[in-house]
Amino acid sequence: MQHFFVQVFFVFLNKCNEKCITLEKNSYVKTFLTSFLCASTMALAQNVQKPLEIQHIAGNSYNYITYGDGGGGNIYPTNSVYVVTKKGVVLIDGPWDPSQVEPLLDSIAKKHKQKVVLAITTHFHDDKTASLDMFKAKGIPTYAAQKTDEIALLRNEKRAQYHFSKDTVFQVGEYRFEVYFPGAGHTTDNQVVWIDKDQVLYGGCLVKSADSKGLGNIADANLETWSGSIENLIKKYPQAKFIIPGHHEWEDKNSLKHTLYLLREYHANKTQ
Repeated sequence: MQHFFVQVFFVFLNKCNEKCITLEKNSYVKTFLTSFLCASTMALAQNVQKPLEIQHIAGNSYNYITYGDGGGGNIYPTNSVYVVTKKGVVLIDGPWDPSQVEPLLDSIAKKHKQKVVLAITTHFHDDKTASLDMFKAKGIPTYAAQKTDEIALLRNEKRAQYHFSKDTVFQVGEYRFEVYFPGAGHTTDNQVVWIDKDQVLYGGCLVKSADSKGLGNIADANLETWSGSIENLIKKYPQAKFIIPGHHEWEDKNSLKHTLYLLREYHANKTQ
């Protein structure tokens, strides 16, 4: 489609030249056509949908990747997790792009012959909350921390149906999901989820991937307490075999240490 717009643009230019319309002398036409091409190209780029990606982590835990607008029209990946239990599937965060909810549910039904019975949201940003209304419409109970709901209400973000005010354990089938608040960091409400049976720690956006070059979006971060929050995770879950950050690769298990390194670098550069 993008190539089609480019072709139409140049065909139009040629027709203009045939009729002796000199664009250099007609700044209005030139500006309009240039703006039209740029706007069309950007709109098409922003609407490019990358397919849902599902990756096996361990046991019955899976990482799934969806994409959204990371700012400036840049398509950016985000990690979320689902776990298959004997009593149904539990989602930890939802697709950034709500149009990926149907493909996700279809993939789960086809692969595991199970329905989603619960969805947990780890913080208020739209890369984690954008699909909450879609889940509710499909009868999937959605949960978030009370603080997450309060911020989402103030910021006009999507909200979960049910809320918890303290660290909470969800028991679904043979799996325990421990929702834990280690302290503020990426946001003041960022939760993590410990999946004990598979030794998976879903760190969400509190944790940066081991290949991250920086801290990413820090508009709502508490940069003074973030390091302490990561230290709390290291102490509480030393047995974690798999750590899932909010974005990018998760196979490298040094993401917690790397997050501490990025924070040290940030503070060192800030004092220079």
